[in-house]
Amino acid sequence: MYRIGGWFCLLLWLTGCTPAPESNQLYKIYQRDSIKVGILHGPTSYYVGVDGPVGFELELSQALADKLGVQLELFPSYHLEELLQKLDSGQVDYIAGGLTQTELRKTKYRASPAYRWINEVLVFKQGNIWPRSLSELTETVVVVKDSSHAETMQQLAADHPELKWQQHPAFDADEILQQVVDGNIAYTVTDSNQLALNRRFYPNLSIAFTVRDNLPVSWLFRANQDDSLYAVLIEFFGNVYQSGELITLEDRYFGHVQQFDYVDTLAYIDAIEQQLPDFKHWFVQYAGELDWRLLAALSYQESHWQPKAKSPTGVRGLMMLTLPTAQQMGVKSRLDPQQSIRGGSRYLHRLVSRIPERIAMPDRLWFALASYNVGWGHVEDARILTQRDGADPDKWLDVKQRLPLLRQKSVYQTTKYGYARGDEAVNYVENIRRYYDTLLWVDERQQTELRLQQQQQRLNEQLSTEIGTENSTEILPPPTEGGN
Repeated sequence: MYRIGGWFCLLLWLTGCTPAPESNQLYKIYQRDSIKVGILHGPTSYYVGVDGPVGFELELSQALADKLGVQLELFPSYHLEELLQKLDSGQVDYIAGGLTQTELRKTKYRASPAYRWINEVLVFKQGNIWPRSLSELTETVVVVKDSSHAETMQQLAADHPELKWQQHPAFDADEILQQVVDGNIAYTVTDSNQLALNRRFYPNLSIAFTVRDNLPVSWLFRANQDDSLYAVLIEFFGNVYQSGELITLEDRYFGHVQQFDYVDTLAYIDAIEQQLPDFKHWFVQYAGELDWRLLAALSYQESHWQPKAKSPTGVRGLMMLTLPTAQQMGVKSRLDPQQSIRGGSRYLHRLVSRIPERIAMPDRLWFALASYNVGWGHVEDARILTQRDGADPDKWLDVKQRLPLLRQKSVYQTTKYGYARGDEAVNYVENIRRYYDTLLWVDERQQTELRLQQQQQRLNEQLSTEIGTENSTEILPPPTEGGN
């Protein structure tokens, strides 16, 4: 077995081929059969999705646990300070939270090999005066307490005494960005990937300028920790780099958010509020095994939720079905919203079923969406081209790089189905992924607000009942003797 063979030999090598002492970190992990990870809550690291906990840092940590052959034990928190305390006290083996390597952190902790690089940017609200430099900042910059951004501001303030800034003790990075949108905070500094994710929900967030660039992102370990686990990490990160596992993971969580269209995002959020309610019940009814919000995102990409939409190629309706496809799916009127959604869902399910079973989700779904746009035959051509190049035809990340080649005559002449606008299929899928993420966030926020309203209503009813009971139990005077 890999665990018993490879890692056990490594363990013996690290300890000089002698029984591992109790202080050896890797030995402790195997003894308890788990690796303990302090993980930071947030869209770039860890959050609870439709099917449970997900996130870039979660999956990367799970990959390490799988390589070690042990369980992954998570300690989630919204506050880095709490996680650092757990690390200092030995309650966790390391912290995963998309943390940048800073000079202060290097003096206190040991960083893993870097696995991502980000920029720190100064953010303001669209429509306000655009500051082009630190000297043009007219109000206070607010950042998360004890964050890398706080360290950055401290360094900048040393060279710019006029710079006004403060640390917020309660808000996390996402909450501060929301405060910028609400107009309560003028400026903040955040990571570029954090901003890219949040602009899907808050398109009014704008970049003023880059504060620091090309910053390495790492996991944090105790400085006095022995080398046993760190040696494993060097091999682990080398393997995920070489295998393409790391770049596939990056594409899954961040590949579709790099392109940002302010007008389109604003229009989409408005459409969620104004148009989606007219059709939501049908998306829910006909989603089948798929998430109804994905089906709705597909429909928005196709028609912007316009039931009478029509393209020059003849596709029509909310799901923009061709006439032959509509007939196959039992749709009599493509302009009927209910029939269109039902037919589009059936067609998407059929496309998903045609994807080879060995292809796992979510790649399986991305292939099906590309097929909805350009046809399964052209997607299969791109997969064959991918295989010819020695890449993985079962990974969307690899295939989407070959789809645009179907426009080139020298390439499409060698394929079975010929010319296709493969680049449009790639943009099509990436747009749907962005729309889907945004709709997830909006819908979950609405559900949370609804639950809070219901709880408040139940509390008010309970208080009203108790007050009514108290008023009805007045003490009667004692009866008088005799009577009339």
